[in-house]
Amino acid sequence: MADDDVVEGTDTSDELIERLAEIASDRELALGCAESLTAGTLAARLGAAKGSSDWFRGGIVAYSREVKYGLLDVPEGPVVSESAARTMAESTARLLGADIVVAVSGAGGPDPQDGRPPGTVCFATTAPDGTRSEEQHFDGDPEKVLAKTVRHALSLLVERASA
Repeated sequence: MADDDVVEGTDTSDELIERLAEIASDRELALGCAESLTAGTLAARLGAAKGSSDWFRGGIVAYSREVKYGLLDVPEGPVVSESAARTMAESTARLLGADIVVAVSGAGGPDPQDGRPPGTVCFATTAPDGTRSEEQHFDGDPEKVLAKTVRHALSLLVERASA
């Protein structure tokens, strides 16, 4: 799905969640999430999925940078960074006992954060085979950035769970 599909109201993240639920159940995976920018939206979507009590360990909403530093061991400094997202994912996997975790941290807008322009989002996933991170830039108002971020985070979970 192109980013424009989210903008046009045809967000297919429900399909991603259904696929993720099937994979996680079949492979007996425990999944989790660490969120900043999305403020619990991702955990709410995962927790509402079919059979989620069997595979969703939970999520940590670390909206405040102090929570990232204190609870998730993110080193003090910029939190809109791949290194912060990596640490968030790894710490959350340890805290929740999850096999696969996705973490998101970013500048949703309308203002920049940590010198990063609105729409800058850092993602990380951790799984038994290691941690991966990436940075994306999404156009649109904060609501559209949030929707695109949730969808991309779900696609990353599906990718890692499928591997």
